[in-house]
Amino acid sequence: MADNRARSRRRLWSKLILVFLITLALCSIAFIIVAILAYSYAARASHLSPKDIMDNAITVKGPDRIDVLNITGDGGIWLNVTGRIGVDAGAAIGVNSDEDDGLLRDIWKAFGRWGIRKIDRVNVQLDTIRISPGDDPSTILATLDTPPMEMHLTAQPPSDLSWLTKVSVPIFIAPTQNASALMKFVRDSWRDGTVNVVAHVDQVAVRGGSRYEHSWRRRIDEKLENVDAIIRHKIPALPGLPNPGRNAPFPSVSDLLTLETFSVTSNADTMSIYARATIIDPAPLDFNFTSPSLPFAVSLPPIGNASEGSTLIPVALVRTEPFTLTHPNITLHIAGTVLPISPQSTATLSSFITNYLSGQSSPIVITNPYFPQHRINTVFPGPNPKPRILRNVTINNMKVVPKGTTFFASGTVFARIVLPRGMDIGLEVNRVLPDVLVFDGEVPFLPTAAHSYEEGGDPAPPLPDPLPERAFARIRPDEWLDADSSADGHSDEEGSVYTVTAEIDEVPLQVLPGRQKDFSNFVSKVVFGTHGAVAGILGTAAVALDVQGLPNENGKEGEMKLSGLPFRGSVVIGKKGL
Repeated sequence: MADNRARSRRRLWSKLILVFLITLALCSIAFIIVAILAYSYAARASHLSPKDIMDNAITVKGPDRIDVLNITGDGGIWLNVTGRIGVDAGAAIGVNSDEDDGLLRDIWKAFGRWGIRKIDRVNVQLDTIRISPGDDPSTILATLDTPPMEMHLTAQPPSDLSWLTKVSVPIFIAPTQNASALMKFVRDSWRDGTVNVVAHVDQVAVRGGSRYEHSWRRRIDEKLENVDAIIRHKIPALPGLPNPGRNAPFPSVSDLLTLETFSVTSNADTMSIYARATIIDPAPLDFNFTSPSLPFAVSLPPIGNASEGSTLIPVALVRTEPFTLTHPNITLHIAGTVLPISPQSTATLSSFITNYLSGQSSPIVITNPYFPQHRINTVFPGPNPKPRILRNVTINNMKVVPKGTTFFASGTVFARIVLPRGMDIGLEVNRVLPDVLVFDGEVPFLPTAAHSYEEGGDPAPPLPDPLPERAFARIRPDEWLDADSSADGHSDEEGSVYTVTAEIDEVPLQVLPGRQKDFSNFVSKVVFGTHGAVAGILGTAAVALDVQGLPNENGKEGEMKLSGLPFRGSVVIGKKGL
């Protein structure tokens, strides 16, 4: 019995040892297989180049939305960018299944896909991203900084984009302060019809698992050096503009931006500006963008000098209301105030106002305090149709008195100043300088020439050539005339209205060359007519005025001189006027 029990124990031990050895062998074989598989996957992963990963593994769609969070004092911009991203790790290391795979290769790939699903995600930390033109990597257009990003790994993704993960990432972007380099890139891109940039990162650190995870996944720790991503995007056709590409020049700002409404109001110490403008939206329909209120300074170039390096004259500070993208145009609501005007800049502002009241455009420069080196040169359009500022012009109690061989005119000049719709401002007219052609009868409908006048008795502008039909005399004082003005209300279709009067006291009435006979005929009508004769008056006037709410740098109201304001009217001269 004892021998039987001993033999039974030996047989049991033999079986246990055999099972152990077989198990050990199987485990060793399995370990070796797993090690070989792991080594093969690791070897493949270690030999991946950044280009392979960018071309085969990473899919990015968007951005679908961009929100401007903040703008720093040095011109940096915090954005929140929303998009979709996916990492096809199976494609990167070649373990996605293929119809041509054999059994062993299919098993090998299946283990790889299983490993990718176990790793699940990686944490990616990028150095500063440098954005450069595709043809000039030495020029930096902007730098971007991002926080660490968590990316999900995928193997054997579906053919559609449903496997992409939505991400929302805060990004700090610092645009270049080299305005000329940025404008060159914009013009070159429009000329070529394609935006072509290179994004360069010195180092990308990739660690397995989530950012704060402490599992075996953190043993995966790889670094990619000198990663470049080439980004090309075709510029879409924009409504109302020439198609980009084929060496097309970049459109001017005035082609992109349209001023829809403009108004100015004033009180005792402030002149306020309100405007609504639209700008063409170049983004795709499914792209969303929001912006906070943005400040801008509006400046005028000196008269006759609108070059890039000229010293600007700031005239207004404005802000846009927060806005979002809308198709086909983005609407901007703008409000601000006019700045105090220095004596040196009065002439420039006067020229700007004169152009506007004459329906003409003027050059302006728009800058942003966060990006002072970037200047937007454009034009401020005049109102259309051209406004009639001086109306109901006449000379009351006009008298023409001969003294020797010269005739002198006296009387009271009367006119209404009617500002364009939206200009509800206080004015006080101090002086006027009219330049008048006198006609026998009503003024024919002829174009008038605008002239500029300066205080100090500058020579009179030349007479029109040829002289208008039935014009026989000219009245132009040698000096400015003192004037009085008073408010005369306004209507919904007009701005502020003022009546202006000024006394003419024995100003020479110059008979035009070759028109002595016309003058004699007019005098005959006055002398022998029952109710006198109608004299038409046509010309331009310069007006010196104070604008309420437009102080100079000393806190006093600054006098503006507006020149070349056209007018036409008539006056009846009776026998008592001779």
